Amino acid sequence: MDGIGESEKALAAHPGAGTLLVAAFPAAAIPDADPYYGLPYDDDLDGAFPASFAGDPFPEVLFADRPFDGDHFDDGVPSSAAATSGWFLPAVDLTSDSAGLINQVRAYENVKCWAAGQQARLSVTFEARLRQESADSGPLAAEDLGTDRGKDQGLGAAEQIALARGESPHRGGRLLGMSKALVAEMPHTLGALDTGQLNEERVMHVVKETACLSVEDRTAVDEELAADTGTFTGAGTRAVIAAVRSAAIRRDPRSVAQRASHAASERKVSLRPAPECMTYLTVLLPVHEGVAVLAALTRQANSLRAGGDPRSRDQAMADTLVEWTTGTPGGITGIELNLVMTDRTLLQGDSEPARIPGYGIIPADWARNLLTQGQGEPDRLQQTMGGSAEIDSAAVKELKTWVRRLYTAPGTGDLVAMDSRRRLFPAPLRRFIQIRDDTCRTPYCDAPIRHHDHIIPWHDGGPTSISNGAGLCEACNHTKELTGWKAKPKPGPRHTIELTTPTGHTYRSTAPPLPGSGLSGPGWGGISLSDG
Repeated sequence: MDGIGESEKALAAHPGAGTLLVAAFPAAAIPDADPYYGLPYDDDLDGAFPASFAGDPFPEVLFADRPFDGDHFDDGVPSSAAATSGWFLPAVDLTSDSAGLINQVRAYENVKCWAAGQQARLSVTFEARLRQESADSGPLAAEDLGTDRGKDQGLGAAEQIALARGESPHRGGRLLGMSKALVAEMPHTLGALDTGQLNEERVMHVVKETACLSVEDRTAVDEELAADTGTFTGAGTRAVIAAVRSAAIRRDPRSVAQRASHAASERKVSLRPAPECMTYLTVLLPVHEGVAVLAALTRQANSLRAGGDPRSRDQAMADTLVEWTTGTPGGITGIELNLVMTDRTLLQGDSEPARIPGYGIIPADWARNLLTQGQGEPDRLQQTMGGSAEIDSAAVKELKTWVRRLYTAPGTGDLVAMDSRRRLFPAPLRRFIQIRDDTCRTPYCDAPIRHHDHIIPWHDGGPTSISNGAGLCEACNHTKELTGWKAKPKPGPRHTIELTTPTGHTYRSTAPPLPGSGLSGPGWGGISLSDG
């Protein structure tokens, strides 16, 4: 092909064509594709990152003239993964021999890596565009401080990128930070992503391990790793981290040591769901403290097993941790644990699953055992050592249970409405929203609920009601208040929120189904139980 021709016209007509960032597309990714060509990138924003990627090849197939239909947005961008693959890529050949199938798997992995590189460039451009638009409106005046304009400067990019990528806002912030580092300071690492030498996860580690370095040192590490073409060949994630960390230490050992010292201030405990009614309790500690905790648990487990304890070492260590931290054998305490289940599950032995807000769905039998014995597993109380079964039984007898009935709309499992004339949500409504929403209601965000928010703001006439209430994490609540962000409840079988971003894109969030959503009947409802 000579020149760009019709594809250039199509690109020129595409919104934002003048800010398209392009990079090398792996040759093996699209077999037998049309010849590649270069597209200059004209950056007139702020010079904070390289202004040109001229000469980088780009596949014409991405801008081939194709008819658009209902699978595409109004601007021609595919609206689904299936439409995207048909727009960008040749069809998969499932009739190929075994070697050919593996070649295609590798090629599509290269495509994923290349696409991640393109997303990085687009993300950096998007944030720069927002900052430029903010700067074009003039400097902040004293009266702007504390207003929407003062809050908006430089904010909102990561959250919009997260929504577009189907990620949480926290993950969106990390991805944007990685993108800025790659585009501005680590072009060789970005090139390794483009060509499939590194995937996005490993590139994230490369960026993280060099975060403590100056721009000059980080760029030098990027060049050093690129010079050794075999650094990443066949390297797993740990090997990549080790190689980058070693290079960073050689470049600036003091900064790396200071980062290690600072890391101790970030120690924390977190909890996340695991399969089969289990959960991961994670503790981030300085290495010497973590080793000491593990050694103490190991010694205790070995001592119990030497005395005839039938539990495995891992079981004994886990149970010991629970008993040591709660101060009660078996881990039974006065802490409230909410359960949402149907009356049939509780009283009639029905198999409809229950739900623990913040965790998720649990089997009906497990939920009933939790209420009657204080444990999800019927026999676990009798497995503890040293006569603690008697102590556990006494603790169970002291277990207090509060039963709160939360009626649901027949056949939908949606909680019935409650409202208030007050601006702040009273305690019953907050509890109601907490149980209905489970986690933050921003699409793709599953952070714990910290704020109970008016979907339509109170100052805009939004009522204090269940239908106009939503549980949000702190970060998402602040983002929602930025200029250009709008939200409104939408009618539907379950509580639904429509969120509109400053770019005009809309996303919907629907409350998770409550137990009993598949059943119908007048007056039928769910039950929330709190164990304390």
